[in-house]
Amino acid sequence: MRRVVVTGMGIWSCIGQNLHDVTESLQHGRSGIIFDSARLEFGLRCGLVGDVPKPDLKPLLPRKFRATMSEDAQYAYMAASQAFAQSGITDDYLRQNEVGIIFGNDGIVSHIVENYTIMQQEHDSMMITPNALFQSETSSVTMNLSTIFHLRGISMIVGAACASSSHAIGLGRMYIQSGLQDMILVGGTVETSMLGSPSTDAIDALSLRNNDPTRACRPFDKDCDGMIPSGGAAALVLEDYDHAVARGATILAEVAGYGFSTNGTEDISMPNNEGEYIAMQRALKDACVTTDEIDYVNAHATSTPLGDAEEAIALTRLFKGKKAWISSTKSMTGHENWMAGASEAVYSILMMQNNFIAPNINLDQVIDEAKDLKIARETIYQPINIVLSNSSGMGGTNSALIFRTI
Repeated sequence: MRRVVVTGMGIWSCIGQNLHDVTESLQHGRSGIIFDSARLEFGLRCGLVGDVPKPDLKPLLPRKFRATMSEDAQYAYMAASQAFAQSGITDDYLRQNEVGIIFGNDGIVSHIVENYTIMQQEHDSMMITPNALFQSETSSVTMNLSTIFHLRGISMIVGAACASSSHAIGLGRMYIQSGLQDMILVGGTVETSMLGSPSTDAIDALSLRNNDPTRACRPFDKDCDGMIPSGGAAALVLEDYDHAVARGATILAEVAGYGFSTNGTEDISMPNNEGEYIAMQRALKDACVTTDEIDYVNAHATSTPLGDAEEAIALTRLFKGKKAWISSTKSMTGHENWMAGASEAVYSILMMQNNFIAPNINLDQVIDEAKDLKIARETIYQPINIVLSNSSGMGGTNSALIFRTI
């Protein structure tokens, strides 16, 4: 099968809106979490959120494109533009070659609520803008980006809860491996609107440390009390290795392995270490590497007591006594939901490029289940050649990716 490599990356997140700034935030353990009083006024108990600025697209796109874009499509455009630029992909190239797109996105709330509100007030569907259709579809991202970038290959949204964009990368790799595509833009995106938070707030899944935003997200810590919603977008250009070499592209990393599983348990919301263990084990087998060869694991750990504990058990089964350092970049970013798999792939590759391991900040007392893991509490500077990035989602979906240097 063909080898699949990453030749471009882009990011729009709460810890930076370009690769340089994000690298610095990761190195310095800089949190992107803020307190937003409007969330409490809205009725949420958690007033915390990732500080993701809205992009100004006026200088970049004509109105006909901007008018149909959802919030997450706007984030995705910014990340995709960066990824194509780093990969050396021009507009002429996109017009002359077939490039696909697979993005993780498991729901758009804000535009649906806006449409419902208009109908409640006006009782007239003609008051809803024709562009609302393209803003409220889950595939708003792929619809808009395919149009803007003239993409003519596979076009697909992956909805798999918080493992969505990790699966998107895995599926993109499979399409290229099989020879069906030479290049695919993959990634994930999620809106940061407070309209998406009530359901998770209602089930006690969010942190209530409103008075201490930057220290509120505490993966693997005994005092963790819930995750923090965040968002933005991350994008990666995946490409066949020979195709990349032939056009003189710079190769950032190889997507060496992909593993997946579903827990299959009777509780839709209950995490399960066995499922995560199977997905990671499959990724290792797919990459033909052993746990002894993994230098770093970017954990899924979201700062929820049950979820962190179950993942720690799975990680301990694989990495107890091994050299792999482990940290959760969510300690800085909060939970980026559908984009987390893609953003954490970007974070991991940036660490590989710059020879450091980002710290798991806010870790005061390690939970018992993680006591045998090498969790990085401070930035560690060392070469990193092979990385495992783990992702999970509600309903028991699991995805694991392995990246390595070339």
